[in-house]
Order: sequence, then C-alpha cells, then structure tokens
Amino acid sequence: MIENSLLRIGVPFAALVAFSIPLGLFMARVFNRQRTFLDPVLEPIERAIYRICGIQRSQEMTWREYTGAALLFGAASWLVLYLIQRTQYLMPFNPQGMTAVAPLLAFNTAASFSTNTNWQAYAGESTMSYMSQMLGLTSQNFLSAATGIAISIAVIRGFVRDGIRTLGNFWVDLTRATLWVLMPICVVLTLVYVWQGMPDNLGAYAEVKTVEGAPQVIAQGPVASQEAIKELGTNGGGFFNANSAHPYENPTPLTNLLEVLSILIIGAALTHTFGKMAGDRRQGWTLFATMSLFFLASCALAVWAEQAGNPKFASLGVDQRPLATQSGGNMEGKETRFGPIDSALFAASTTATSCGAVNSALDSYTPLGGLIPMFNMQLGEVIFGGVGSGLYGMIVMAVMAVFIAGLMVGRTPEYLGKKIEAREMKLVMLYVLIFPTLILLPAAAASVIKVGLSGIANPGPHGFSEILYAFTEGAANNGSAFAGLNANTPFYNLVLGFVMLAGRFLMAIPALAIAGSMAEKKAVPASSGTFPTTGVSFVVLLVAVILIVGALVFFAGDALGPIVEHFAMVNGKLF
Repeated sequence: MIENSLLRIGVPFAALVAFSIPLGLFMARVFNRQRTFLDPVLEPIERAIYRICGIQRSQEMTWREYTGAALLFGAASWLVLYLIQRTQYLMPFNPQGMTAVAPLLAFNTAASFSTNTNWQAYAGESTMSYMSQMLGLTSQNFLSAATGIAISIAVIRGFVRDGIRTLGNFWVDLTRATLWVLMPICVVLTLVYVWQGMPDNLGAYAEVKTVEGAPQVIAQGPVASQEAIKELGTNGGGFFNANSAHPYENPTPLTNLLEVLSILIIGAALTHTFGKMAGDRRQGWTLFATMSLFFLASCALAVWAEQAGNPKFASLGVDQRPLATQSGGNMEGKETRFGPIDSALFAASTTATSCGAVNSALDSYTPLGGLIPMFNMQLGEVIFGGVGSGLYGMIVMAVMAVFIAGLMVGRTPEYLGKKIEAREMKLVMLYVLIFPTLILLPAAAASVIKVGLSGIANPGPHGFSEILYAFTEGAANNGSAFAGLNANTPFYNLVLGFVMLAGRFLMAIPALAIAGSMAEKKAVPASSGTFPTTGVSFVVLLVAVILIVGALVFFAGDALGPIVEHFAMVNGKLF
C-alpha cells in the first residue's frame, strides 16, 4: 500500500512539475507583453475590449491606483452578482422555476464568489438557475481568479522594477489573465470533461423511474464549463451540492487527476513566472521547492491518517485493512471510486490552494485527517495558494525570512537586491496579523454566543473544529467546509461574508503597498554581506518562518478541536 500511495501522489506531482514550468514561462511572456502563439487570435479581442471600456493600454498605475482599481472592481462584482441572484426568477434559462435567492444568502454568496472563496451555504442544483450559474457564478470564477493573478503580477513587478513608481495597469492585467491564461485552458478542459461524461446543457432536469419504480429527478445543466474554471481558478464552488464527489462533476479517474492538477497548476506556475520576470529562475525554484515541501508533507500525513482508519470501528470488529476487495481505512464520507488515498490527495490539494472543491466529506475525516486541511489554510494560504494570492503571500513570507535572517547573522536584509527597511516590515507585520485576527476573533465569538452555537450539529471538540474551520476557510478564501455546521443562518451569512471580503482585499492592500515601496528602490549588486535567497538553506529558513507564524498563532485553537478529539477517539476519554 505504501507503493500505491507513493504512485498516486507522485504521478500528479510529477505532472505538476512538468506542466507548471512551460505555463509559468508563458505567463511571463503574456504579462511582459511579449509575443505568444495566441496573439493573432486574442489581440483583436483585447483591443476591442479596451476600446469599449475606454482603457488606455499604455497608462500605468501607482500601487494606490492599482489597489483602488482592484477594490472598485471587487465591489462592482459583488453588487452585480447580488442583483443577479435576487432577480434570477425574472431571467431566462430557468427551466426549474427557481425563485429569488434570500437576501442574506445572496449577500454571502456574492461575497464568496467575488472574493474567489466560493463558499456555498446552499445546494446549487436546488437554489441557482442556469442563468445565475453561468452569468453570475461562472463569470465570477473567471474574474475573481484573474484579479488574483493581476495582483500577483503587480507584486512581482514591484520587486523586479528598478526605481519606478508604477506597477502596471490593473485593467490590462485583468484582461490578459482572462483571455490568455484562463479561457484557453478552460476551453480544452471543458471539451475533455464532456468527453469523459460531464453534462453541459440547458435542458430541464430529467425525471426518471428507479429500478424499484419510484420517481427520481436527476439534475443536470451547464456543468462541464463551470467545472473547468472551478478548479483552474481555485474557486471550488460546484454546480451540485456534493461538489466533485458527484459523478456528474467528477465521473472518471482521468477527471479526478485533471481536477487535482488544475487546482495546483497556476499557483505552481506563477513561481516560475516570478523567477523569469526577476531574471533569476533560481528565485522561482526556491519558492516552488518551499511550497512543494509543505504540499507533499500534507498529502503524506492526510493519507496516513485516513488509511489508518478509526480505532472505534476496529474495536467493533470492522475490518479496515486494505485488501484486494476493499480500499480499507476510513471510508466514512468517501466515494468508493476514490477511496482514502485519492480523497486525501484531493483534500490536501484543495486546501494547499484556495480552491475548496472536495471529492469527499471533510467533516467525516479522522481528527488528524481533518486537521491537515485546516492547518494547510492556517499557514496563510502560501502552499501554492489561490491563483496569485499564494505567490504574493509566499513573497511576503520570504521578506520576513530575509529580515529575521539579517537580525540573526548581522547581514544586510535584502531581497532581489533591494533593502528591506522599517516601512516594508511594518506592512509585512500588518499582512501577517490580519489573517489570524479574521479567524480567531469571530471563531471565539461564535463558540460562546447562542446564534453561533445553534449551527453546530456535533457538540464538543468536533463542533468547535467546525466553527474554527469555517472562519479559517473564509479568511483564506478557500470555500471548503466541515459540513456539520449549518452556516445558512443570518449570523454566519453576515459574519462569514465580511470575513471573506476582508480576507481577500485587506490582505491584498499591504502586499501591493510593499510592492509599491520596493518598486521605487534602486537594486544594488549583491555583496559578501547579502544573505542568499536561493538554495537549500533559504528554503529551510522559509519553511521554519512559515511554520512558526502558523503554528504559534493557531496551536491553541487546533489543540481544543481536532487534537483533543483525536485523543478522545484513541483513548475513549478527554484530557
């Protein structure tokens, strides 16, 4: 079984390494406005968009202007999506006659999809019309992902430009991310998914009779097209409530492999984009290696925890051994098509990014198996992360690591030849402090007030884990869930909505401010006093910094939830 686990983790990771390099180099050409093979087709479309929208392609923005444009676009996206949900009963492509989405749920969903979180406090097939799914949710899957890519490119420019006040043009970066990166890949993926059996139509739900003769309604719709951008853009919001565990969203082993690869590919590729644009590809490989260490460790631990099974079942005589006739391990909440290994790999992939798509019920994982996805997010969305946000989060961590190393060994804190000074470190600390604040304060409040506790289906440590997980995924813009928590309540809809908005935009502001400050500085040649930011030693330092920041802040909460639940499962009592 060890060989089987290594193979089923190793093949997707090998594919990730192989495909992320050319994609990363391609994106560097796209955002450096160098010629690509797609230009003859896409450049006329790009020029038409600029003419219609009045965008001056050559006009660049300071970090404040870039941030303002991103915030304005985010606000407009939220408003449009909110209105689409509230008026879906008036729009075409609604064969099921869906009514208007409730105001608070529409607020939460609009905040979720406009921030690339895609948390769903509803069942898609019974709540959203086809028009809402396509015009509202799928469009935001593209645009929110493109926003993250644009911000990451602006941050890269801030570190690689020399004495320049501007970071590019947000509207140009948004357009190019959508046209050159997201749409072409999604077209190919959609066709493959339809070939593999995913529906993509506008017909009414099918009414059939089961073998026993009972009536059954089978939901269908524009699934494959939404599925493609759902994973590629690290969105995660599925057409169906069962998400990628549904056979229409994930019908075959090939689709499962492609979905895992799609979730990880852009976050991984952006590290190579960073190295190429910085003129030193070792910088990109250093960040990629750091992300990969965390990812592979989380996969191994999640697979181990789920393959070990539940000792409570073992005491009842349930055989949880992996055999030729069964996958073994903890199968609660998992599809037999995937078993513990592919389920744990998917869970680690979706929380190492900000995707949130799932092919199993995380609420049914063993305590330690459920801790891994939560801890992946608690590290600050830096293990590949959301498209764009993972890269700029890792760059912020690299700046912190350089500064700490400088204090420890008395060397000049520099990153890419630019001095790290007091202004940058204040912004780094602001970035680092925002994230745990958005998680721990509302989680603490929800754990003691009636409206927060009323949503818990499993009291005790697991119920606390459900609350902590909900606010962790909201701040990390992830969207996955411990589904035992009823979050479709006024309290959770409002609070989680604000947490998702803050997790997206409040963290982007200091990242762009750091980039703006660095862009104005002149790079100086490396000297004997410069701390190296490539190689094994820096990877080890960066891993340590990320672990310390994540572990120290969240250890108490994790200890009260999944860790104490693990001891209760093993020993039958609480400590």
